Amino acid sequence: MANVSLPSTTVVPHPSVSRPIRSAAPPPRLLHSLGDENRSVLSLMANANHIFTGGQGKDIAVWDRHTFTLKTSLRGHNGSILALELAEEKGWLFSASGDSTVRVWSTVTLLPVYILNPYLETGAGDLFSLAWNPAMQIIYIGCQNTSLQWQGFCKFQLDRRAEEQCGSGTSTPTRKVHKFFDSYPQYTHRPADLQANNFSVSPSTSQGAFVGTNPSINISATNVIDSAHFGYIYCMALLPSTREGTGHLAQKPGQNYYLVTGSGDETVKIWCCNPSGLNMMHSFDCQHGAVLSIVASGETIYAGCQDGHVKVLDFETLTLVRSIIVQENVDVLSLSIMQSDLYTCSANGHIQRWSSSFDCTASWQAHDGIVLSSVVSCSSDRKSFCLITGANDGFVKVWAIIPKAEDNLSQLREVSTLISDSDVTQDTMTYALSKFVSIPSVSSDPSHREDCRQAAIWLKKGLNQLGAQSALLPTHEAGSPLVLGTFHGTQGKHPKPRILFYGHYDVISAPPKGWDTDPFVVSGRNGYLYGRGVTDDKGPIMAVACAAAELLQNRALGVDLVFLIEGEEETGSTGFVDAIKEHKHLIGNIDAILLSNSTWISEHHPCITYGLRGVVHSTVEIASGVPDLHSGVEGGAAPEPMFDMIRLLATLMCGEGKVAIPDFYNHVRHQTEAEKQLYDVLSNVTQKPASVLSSRWSEPSLTVHNIDVSGPRNSTVIPGKVTAKVSLRIVPDQDLETIAQSLVNHLRGSFDKFRSPNQLSVSIDRTADWWLGNLDGPWFKALKTAVHDEWNVEPLLIREGGSVPSIPYLEKEFGCPALHLPLGQSTDQAHLPNERISLNNLAKGKSVIKRFLSIATNLHAPTE
Repeated sequence: MANVSLPSTTVVPHPSVSRPIRSAAPPPRLLHSLGDENRSVLSLMANANHIFTGGQGKDIAVWDRHTFTLKTSLRGHNGSILALELAEEKGWLFSASGDSTVRVWSTVTLLPVYILNPYLETGAGDLFSLAWNPAMQIIYIGCQNTSLQWQGFCKFQLDRRAEEQCGSGTSTPTRKVHKFFDSYPQYTHRPADLQANNFSVSPSTSQGAFVGTNPSINISATNVIDSAHFGYIYCMALLPSTREGTGHLAQKPGQNYYLVTGSGDETVKIWCCNPSGLNMMHSFDCQHGAVLSIVASGETIYAGCQDGHVKVLDFETLTLVRSIIVQENVDVLSLSIMQSDLYTCSANGHIQRWSSSFDCTASWQAHDGIVLSSVVSCSSDRKSFCLITGANDGFVKVWAIIPKAEDNLSQLREVSTLISDSDVTQDTMTYALSKFVSIPSVSSDPSHREDCRQAAIWLKKGLNQLGAQSALLPTHEAGSPLVLGTFHGTQGKHPKPRILFYGHYDVISAPPKGWDTDPFVVSGRNGYLYGRGVTDDKGPIMAVACAAAELLQNRALGVDLVFLIEGEEETGSTGFVDAIKEHKHLIGNIDAILLSNSTWISEHHPCITYGLRGVVHSTVEIASGVPDLHSGVEGGAAPEPMFDMIRLLATLMCGEGKVAIPDFYNHVRHQTEAEKQLYDVLSNVTQKPASVLSSRWSEPSLTVHNIDVSGPRNSTVIPGKVTAKVSLRIVPDQDLETIAQSLVNHLRGSFDKFRSPNQLSVSIDRTADWWLGNLDGPWFKALKTAVHDEWNVEPLLIREGGSVPSIPYLEKEFGCPALHLPLGQSTDQAHLPNERISLNNLAKGKSVIKRFLSIATNLHAPTE
């Protein structure tokens, strides 16, 4: 039966790196349900005495806050009530409708006060959003025609507007004629007027039926920004917010106010408010569908998007801090804040509560439909708080919420990590790492090709949530993509340094034999995390990412940190060079390169790696050109490829254990006295002779890895083809291309001397150059200082006998120095069963990165 390669059955983890902490606090308790199941609740607002709800029924229901009974209905609109807003100090309720009017109601008498007609009247379309500025007495309106409009209500503004309307002959004591709702049957050929009487409103059953006694205000063309967005303006918020639960800041003399708007064009815009209008200050590109909801707290802006993401934006630094994945492809239609808790309301009827560290502390099915609106409100004595939500199931639900002690929303709270054999209580870094490791991204196995792609997708989303702008870059056909993610630092007085962090998300295979636990399920034992990739290289990637995220959230990231994570490092970085050249413009200029892709030389002393050997991998093949033969028949008569291979490989080494390729050692750099002293120090630490360390790190070598044969491999067959894998490790200042060609020339020249009828084939499979860091450069000194300050000891300076092909290439391509910071210990078992990393090393490694990035803020690329 033929072997069939089955597709990978790996369950890809949810991309969210926010931890679900169910035990932190229970979901809010449902106090009461209000409403009519046949009517959608599109908008909500509440004060100490009333709950106001707007829906598709053209009226506004007013519920008594204390008895939860329907008190009255405010009628006058001719379309759905799309937005509600309170002006507490004036005792007003604003309502915006699909009939292209905004109406103002008294929250005391529940009677109408004004009718507000937008500029272009019905040409403005549906009025989706409202925001009240109490300091300037201005209402802002977001319109379907993409315009942003406003109207002031201070005495000066109203007097001036009245004069303008009287002078133009447009003053009217009644509502304006609506060309549809005030129309006559078509056969009458009569123009629309207020006498059409298309609405029957019973004064006995409603409050506020307009009877022609309320002034109508027409918004002037000077109070309009056309095409404020390139899409409908769905939501807006004032900054600083005066909404309940968001800090409820008292107005301060001279305080600046800003309007934040969200649109179907996937952007959030910030506008500076002044009495005469609005000036755009900044635009964020959210890149995750229409922005459907916005809430602000302090200097943090939360934007709910169409595809289930919530973007966390910092106003002071104008940077993206985080992206929360609530549920992919499920719209986030409403957001509310209660001190340090964020409530997200989704189209699937779920509400989630998120802590200041972006952990999901509660999730519950709140409605049997799309949750369209929400608001936080408090009682008149300010002793109790509630979250009020409305949905298209027709119900308004009132949830009791308990405010927590105010947290700093820009801080990432560290949660203590308790590790046991059966349970892991993780902070963001270890929680995200556990998900990352669960994807078996084994690049050497074609059956895991899709797992590699899924790992790249997961990492892209993870970096995005932590605050980076991220994308996937293609490599070669059927190759694993690169993950590019950039954490943008705060712009200071000087140009920001740009640091590239290189890593790889692919791992070596992990056969179960030898493992004490599932290699793709992170387990904690005695202060270590075990799993394939925890030290090489998924653990270091998450440590660096979380370091950048914490600095970003604290507004302390003064550099741009560019993540470049590949998926084929373990198999020679195929296509890496070509992909970098193709997408270099997306990466941008780079001032320094950082990687963490090795381990310390010991268990307890931190290290910095400053050198790597290069490598030349080759395949040597000798074939007879005829099928395999039987040794009992042809043995002794046929020239055997195996004998030729043994003789040929023997020519590569001389009797003293040196490589016999001519001129191989001509350009090997001699050790300096400083290096000799360094090796002596390391010898004392490792209890190994300095000569052994030197031979591993700074001397070239040759290795025959294996010899393979054609045929069934039994003891009666003369193989017709023999293949050997041979590699050379090279050091400074050997030339990579020269050494590779010398190997080929030597093998061919030696084989020619055999005068064998067999055929020789030599190929260079892949190469990597050697790398040596600059110990006297400012970047290295900054890293050395960071390690010392975190560990309180001078780091050991070490080299590695292995190779990382991408580092010397990136250093040459971007013309900047590279730095190598190992996080793991010497016993981490990288590439072996029971791979592990110390929790302490992981945490301190993150802290070292934070220190280094802070120091690097003051390192600038030289001006040209």
